[in-house]
Amino acid sequence: MKIRNKKTHCFLLLIFTLAMAMPVQGQFLKKLGKAAERAAARTVERRVENETSEKTDAALDSILEPGSKSERQAPQPPEQDTGSTPDAPSIDSGSPKEPGNQGPKALSVYSKFDFVPGDKPLFFEDFSNDFVGDFPAKWNTDGGGEVVLIGNDKWLDMKMSSYYIPDVGKLPEEYTIEFDLYTTGVDTQTSSQAKMHVILDESDAFGYGKNAVYAYLPFALYVSNGIRMWGREDGKVNVDNRIDVDVRDAMSNTPHISIAVNKQRFRLWVNETKYVDIPRIVPAGKITTLKFEPEGFKDGKERLFISNLKVAEGGVDLRRKLISEGKISTNAILFESNSANLKPESMGMILQISQVLQQEGSMNLKIVGHTDADGPEDANLALSKARAASVKEVLTNIYGISANRLSTEGKGESDPVGDNATADGKAQNRRVEFIKQ
Repeated sequence: MKIRNKKTHCFLLLIFTLAMAMPVQGQFLKKLGKAAERAAARTVERRVENETSEKTDAALDSILEPGSKSERQAPQPPEQDTGSTPDAPSIDSGSPKEPGNQGPKALSVYSKFDFVPGDKPLFFEDFSNDFVGDFPAKWNTDGGGEVVLIGNDKWLDMKMSSYYIPDVGKLPEEYTIEFDLYTTGVDTQTSSQAKMHVILDESDAFGYGKNAVYAYLPFALYVSNGIRMWGREDGKVNVDNRIDVDVRDAMSNTPHISIAVNKQRFRLWVNETKYVDIPRIVPAGKITTLKFEPEGFKDGKERLFISNLKVAEGGVDLRRKLISEGKISTNAILFESNSANLKPESMGMILQISQVLQQEGSMNLKIVGHTDADGPEDANLALSKARAASVKEVLTNIYGISANRLSTEGKGESDPVGDNATADGKAQNRRVEFIKQ
């Protein structure tokens, strides 16, 4: 009985304690609820302020003059290992794909690609003759840099706000420029001012002179900066315009840049798409030198690389020459290394050949492939035959030319026109001929 009474007493005491605590607890919960409401309100205010600030910054950043060091936010594809070899300087991950391992696009995508490289090589650079870790022998700079190995390919690792001048020599009136770009470390913190300046200038001095043309290639992803073109003649600015095009996807995936200069006219393609065509921006007879200047990448984190630079004289319409002379030889048809797979930038030249055949209904052509002297002679002979066959296949399957009008031949390395001991000579020897039958 005493135990039962004791339990009853404890139970009643517990009920009394809870009853007395309820008003206090209710007041505490009420105060806590008001505090939570105030905290939530402050959080909303801060978010609104932050989002407004970010949008304002982005708007301001998108109209800042190129060269500003401001940094903004940008989305970036997932990181992936670059596959650099042990003896190469360390390459940051952060680029969506390793260059050279992206897989060929269907050539039909490039069937209207109208860029035609020059037919007289002036300069070719893949850094094959340079040691990893060295600055390349055929370039000059005021800032440094080094050749690195990414996968199986060599690239020049460029430093920010520095000029890079390849030893091209004096530029002619009509020429083409091609190169590949590659980035690592580009992420959501990359500045919208991260750009590559492609410069045509009146001298080989660092900086730019009274006669110059600038093309600003953007790498920002969160905002479309477009491509800015700037040019001046005799100290007077004649073009200063930001072309409103969205090149973010193209610039984030190892872009191939193609440029054609025909006297005063300047055209620029990113991959297969032409974005710039200005008829009078290049000062006539006053441009001599090609330069590059990367800018806006965060030192130690974001890196920009260049390779496969090709400069060639010409880039003009060869259709009339084929009709009048019955034969043309061109370096404008390019293939993947040790392969008969055509590169997309070859399609401009093949398009011109197809137009000649469509216009001249009675014309038949022999397609002759040539290689450089790298590798076994018999392998090069087989490769040249396969490359000629690839050109024929594109003409028939994509442009609708009858296969009966086309024959093929391969001569391998047997008929060189350049020195196979040099990169420039090898580039000259890798060519395709079209001969009227």
